[in-house]
Amino acid sequence: MAETRRPGYSMDEIRVLHVDDEPDFADLTAAFLERADERFVVETATSVASGLRALDEDRTVDCIVSDYDMPERSGIDFLRTVREEHPHLPFVLFTGKGSETVASEALRAGATDYLQKESSTEQYELLANRVTNAVRQFRGRRAEQRLVEVADNTDRLIFVFDADWSELLFVSAAYEELWGRSISELNDDPTAFLDGVHPDDCGRVRDAMDRLAAG
Repeated sequence: MAETRRPGYSMDEIRVLHVDDEPDFADLTAAFLERADERFVVETATSVASGLRALDEDRTVDCIVSDYDMPERSGIDFLRTVREEHPHLPFVLFTGKGSETVASEALRAGATDYLQKESSTEQYELLANRVTNAVRQFRGRRAEQRLVEVADNTDRLIFVFDADWSELLFVSAAYEELWGRSISELNDDPTAFLDGVHPDDCGRVRDAMDRLAAG
């Protein structure tokens, strides 16, 4: 299958590398995934070696889908090699060799998910859902990590709340240093940070919070 990668990169896309030694099946899976969700952009490879080359050349891959039973190196071998450089990249083992032993080995090696091939087309919808969920969680963890890295290297205050301001999800360490208040107090009352806002600004801050919560 010709590479379907479009120029540039968009966070709306879900870029999948599918590795399977059966070219026809690899092409079929790619076609069904892209049909199941227009965000999917699927590149195929027919061996572990070509899969590793593709991954090395394209650092925007969001998820790997791999067969298990392949010549020379298995999907588990592929997974272990990937984990050396990409410890958290979503990796779904999609295999016709279904057994508890293979599934257990895959999960121990760091697979994100395991799915057995079936004869029906419904398997592709299930695979698309598994990939989408794995990528969503991966991106969420990566965004959280970046936020923490930024917060650790800034003297600005950064607050992250849930949608209705009932739970404080994150506050930068600068809060205690600049405001002389304990972060622990915010765990009991997330809106306690308003006590440190200048009275002239407090109304505008509350209005902004209400607008965000409403919409």
